Amino acid sequence: MIVAAALPLVAEYGAAVTTAQIARAAGIGEATIFRAFKDKEEVLAACTAEAMNPSHVLRELASISLDQPLADRLTEAAEAMRAHLTRMGAVAGALHASGHRRERTPAARPTGGRPTGARPIGGRTSDNAHDGPDRPADSRETSMRATRDALTELVEPDRQALRLPPERVASVFLGMLFTQLHFGAEGADVDPVEFVDVLLHGTLNQPGSGT
Repeated sequence: MIVAAALPLVAEYGAAVTTAQIARAAGIGEATIFRAFKDKEEVLAACTAEAMNPSHVLRELASISLDQPLADRLTEAAEAMRAHLTRMGAVAGALHASGHRRERTPAARPTGGRPTGARPIGGRTSDNAHDGPDRPADSRETSMRATRDALTELVEPDRQALRLPPERVASVFLGMLFTQLHFGAEGADVDPVEFVDVLLHGTLNQPGSGT
């Protein structure tokens, strides 16, 4: 509850947010925060960990129906991923802009169990795809691998129709998405439908017309 209330405030104010503001947003007394966290720095670390935690987006990806056309599946995935990456960027950017520096990336906390009807991802259930979040050395790599696995599963039903294997399509999808968001507002203006259309069909009117 405290972290959920603090996240939008941290995204807005960065390290300048006060525990009094967080307490008001959470509807609790300020002293309650310090029964759960040693100091504000721990609150900020928990918010950073929660913003980076991929559990929520993995559950969203796992809930996308494989009965839909590939373009629709990937559009839903793009929307979910963009929301996750935007939240990560907002929190990290606000903290950086306010002069906050972290010595190490905090371990992400689990955010709940597997939703009813969620399918396995890469041989594991969606919430377990990020098992071991307290492994700081490989937590980012583990998260990226779990995300690629989830996207690969979304593409897998159309393997025979694709020039690239689903694993490669998933990697290209992530690379394009990261690049799009990295270059700020201009790149972020690309509609998810347009993004997926370019991924699947390119930009030429007809295949081979540019050769």
